[in-house]
Amino acid sequence: MSSILITGAGSGIGRATAVAFVKAGWDVALVGRRADALAETAQLAGGGLVVAGDVTKADQVEAVFASAVEKFGRLDALFNNAGRGSRPKTIDEMALDDWQAVLDVNLTGAVLCSRAAFAQMRKQSPQGGRIINNGSISAHAPRPGSTPYTVTKHAITGLTKCLSLDGRPFSIACGQIDIGNALTEMAAPMTKGVPQADGRIMAEPTMDVDDVARAVLMMAQLPLASNVQFMTVMATNMPFIGRG
Repeated sequence: MSSILITGAGSGIGRATAVAFVKAGWDVALVGRRADALAETAQLAGGGLVVAGDVTKADQVEAVFASAVEKFGRLDALFNNAGRGSRPKTIDEMALDDWQAVLDVNLTGAVLCSRAAFAQMRKQSPQGGRIINNGSISAHAPRPGSTPYTVTKHAITGLTKCLSLDGRPFSIACGQIDIGNALTEMAAPMTKGVPQADGRIMAEPTMDVDDVARAVLMMAQLPLASNVQFMTVMATNMPFIGRG
């Protein structure tokens, strides 16, 4: 049986993805800060190993991965999904605490988890595994007032490319899924109206979060000789392609 560790598994995309993987027969480690939310995910999925931990803390990341490997024997995949945003502000109005908080979770957390996963995948036998990064549409194009989130998501693309290159000798594949307007609690404001590049406030189309989960599962189920390097999955009519 294949195993995966999913960060940010207590809600939203992480929860939907965890449910999809458990139902597909995977061993799934559910990672997040809130054990109660992770337990709810496990109940919805009908399984899953609850491992509470903060991805911004190196010692906690190491403990989380050790717990998963102890339970499953190996690690076949990591979904680097944990993330957060901040209130829309231009850079001069951006609170430095907001910048640091987003940087810590979205980028440092992904780096620490990738580091732990890479080390495990390199040393295990059979060698190898797959890392899937949640990049977001913001890895390509920003929303107004989104400096912290957009900068970190552009950086995730660099991380994806480095992991893909460095992982080749060890059968470690890395791909990125860029998600646009999946209907979760975080994306709910899209249905009521959000700022556009031309200054208007407009509601935007959304998609079912389960569609994202199926896309991540498809990426993870490929043999290690194949890789989806970058995938964009988005609400068909969201304002991204062309001029919206």
